[in-house]
Amino acid sequence: MAIAPLLSPDAFEGIEGIAHLCTGGESPWLKSQAQVYAEFAKFKGGSHKGRDKIYDRGERCRQRMGQLWDVPAHRIAFMPSAAEGMGWFSRGLDWQRGDNVVTNNLEFPSVAYSWKHLRPKGVEVRLVPHKNWLVREEDLLAAVDARTRVLAVSHAGFYTGQCLNLAQLSEGAKKRGALFAVDATHSSGVLRVPAYLTDLAVSSSYKWLLATHGTAPCYLSQRAEERVASTCFGWHNLMVWPEQTAERHPEVAEQPMPEKLEPGNPAMQVIMHLDHALGIILDIGPESIENHARDLSEQVSEGLAALGYEVISPSAREARSGNTCFACREGRALVNRLEERGVLCWGDFGRVRVSTHLYNSSDDVARLLAALADITKG
Repeated sequence: MAIAPLLSPDAFEGIEGIAHLCTGGESPWLKSQAQVYAEFAKFKGGSHKGRDKIYDRGERCRQRMGQLWDVPAHRIAFMPSAAEGMGWFSRGLDWQRGDNVVTNNLEFPSVAYSWKHLRPKGVEVRLVPHKNWLVREEDLLAAVDARTRVLAVSHAGFYTGQCLNLAQLSEGAKKRGALFAVDATHSSGVLRVPAYLTDLAVSSSYKWLLATHGTAPCYLSQRAEERVASTCFGWHNLMVWPEQTAERHPEVAEQPMPEKLEPGNPAMQVIMHLDHALGIILDIGPESIENHARDLSEQVSEGLAALGYEVISPSAREARSGNTCFACREGRALVNRLEERGVLCWGDFGRVRVSTHLYNSSDDVARLLAALADITKG
């Protein structure tokens, strides 16, 4: 079956004549973002009214992010990075000796190690092992007990692309009284993310969301807001204006969500770029994008298997994401050889990752497979 792009590759800068299959590392840049920058530059010089226009775009972005994740917009905040979102969560809980965190040993470092500072306090971090590159939900839940404070995972794994069953994990965590923290960096923008199942959902913006570095949308549940204390304060997340004027008081009340997670000005220019990209993603439709990516993932998997490569991504459709990965001892070297043939992938740590997004097609997959066949033959 021939699969056409949902959005023409011509909409992006610098990918003419190549098969760009590395959004899991860094997405290409939308040409239409130039107009967003021009608007930001114009607003930036407009004093109070100009800043108000910038923040109006920020609020529209918050609304769109809530729509994408199917959660109320006021529960979305903008943090500097996904790592900082997970780190804020880890710092704000009232940890006690004997508590534990459950995650897995194929996690991205900002999920696996956000709890590193807690070890001297007697908090255990349980790294549930994968089984032949598969992280099993039942294994994660088996490690959760009455002293588990947080179950932390990525929705889609950076290494294999496996998409975890958030509904199953959410139900299991809540039954045991644990909070559920999810990094959705490798799912937001390509898979539907049911953030309402989580207590914390955070995502980078420079991959599947088609924006860039500097902001990370973060969802916080009401339950988590009541349990997790803020650890950083500034003018934006405290009730200083109009309650206070120029002089500071001994005590000051805190703002609720969304300002709770925004102690200072967020990265408004980047948020404007994210707002623009979200408009495109929502217009095309999250379900259409998800099906498109999974259809292409199946073509990639079948083609790689036919060439004799060991595919380490799951074969079940519901466990697929936009990332399809195969074992390769010298992944970076193979990626370099593919680049010489006009195919961009991402490769390191003993595997190569092939990412298929809304601008990719069956032609891109065919070009990848032909290049791999040529390299193998050579």
